[in-house]
Amino acid sequence: MKLFRPVLKLVLGAIAFTSAFAFAQGDYPNRAVKIIVPFAAGGPADIYARFVAQRLSAELKQPFVVDDRPGAGSVIGTDAVAKSAPDGYTLLMMSNTHTVNETLVPNKPFKLMDDFVGIAPVNYSDLMLVIHPSVPAKTLPELIALAKSKPGKLNYASSGTGTPYHMAGELFKHLAGVNITHIPYKGSSGARTDVVGGQVDMMFDAVTTMAPMAKDGKVRGLATSGKTRNAITPDLPTVAESVPKYEATIWLGFMAPKGTPPDIVSKLNAAIRKIVNQPDVKTNWGAQGAVPMSMTVAQFQQFLKDDIAKWAPIVKASGAKAD
Repeated sequence: MKLFRPVLKLVLGAIAFTSAFAFAQGDYPNRAVKIIVPFAAGGPADIYARFVAQRLSAELKQPFVVDDRPGAGSVIGTDAVAKSAPDGYTLLMMSNTHTVNETLVPNKPFKLMDDFVGIAPVNYSDLMLVIHPSVPAKTLPELIALAKSKPGKLNYASSGTGTPYHMAGELFKHLAGVNITHIPYKGSSGARTDVVGGQVDMMFDAVTTMAPMAKDGKVRGLATSGKTRNAITPDLPTVAESVPKYEATIWLGFMAPKGTPPDIVSKLNAAIRKIVNQPDVKTNWGAQGAVPMSMTVAQFQQFLKDDIAKWAPIVKASGAKAD
C-alpha cells in the first residue's frame, strides 16, 4: 500500500497536468500573446504585425502585443522565439529575409524548418526598379544593354545583405546576365536617399515608396518585380517582360516554435486567414500595394521550403556574406 500511494500520486499528477494542458489548448488564448518582430520599428514587418495584432486581439479576445527585436539580420529576435515555450504565446513575424538566411547565414543558432512551424502568410508587395535620372537609360532593355557595355561600373543600393531588396538585385544580375555592384546600407532609408541624391545608380524598392518619387521625377521607374503589372503603376512593365522567369517580392508571415500544439497553430491560421480575406483589409492593403496571402498550414510549410530552395542558388552565386 505504501508503494501504491506514490505511484497513484504520479498517475493523478500526470492526469491533472494533461487535463490542464488540454484545457489551455482548448481555451487558447487565455492571456496576452507576444509577437516578436526581428526587424526595425516602422518597417513593413512592424507595420503589418501591428495591424494583424490589432485584428487578432479583436478576433480572439486577448491582447496580441508586438515586440520589435532587430539585430544581426533578423537572427537575434528570431532566436528569442526559437528558445520560447512552444505554447502559442510567443510568435514570430517573419519575411523572406528568413528563407534567404537559411543559405546566407548557415551558422545561425536555429534552422527555420527544424525549429519553427509555419502558421500563415500575411501579404506580399512588389518592388520597383528605379534609377537616378542621370543614368542614360529610359527603359529596362536600355539599362541591361548599358550594364553589359560597362561591366561592374553601375551599382545598386539595398537595405542590407540578404534583404529582399538585395536578393531582387542579385536575381536580376543572375537572370539578365549583368555585372552590377551591390552597395548595402543599414536600412532602406539611407539607400533610398543616396539613389535619389545620385550617389548610387539604382535600387529595387517598395512600389508604394518609390511610385510617388518617380512621379515627382526624383527617380526614373523602369519596371516592377511581380508576375503581373502592379495596380499602382500599371504603365510600368514587369522585369519579367524583358527578363523571363524574373519574380521578386517582399512577403510576410507568422511562425511559432516547433512543438506548438497543432490545434493552436490551426486556430491561429484560421484567424489570420479570416483577417486577410476581409474586404476592408484587401482594399486598405491594395491601396498600399500589398496583396493578402491566404494558405493552409500545410501550404505555407511547402511555400517556405520552396522559397528556401529558390534563393539558395542565387545567394551562392552572388558570393554574399552575412554582415
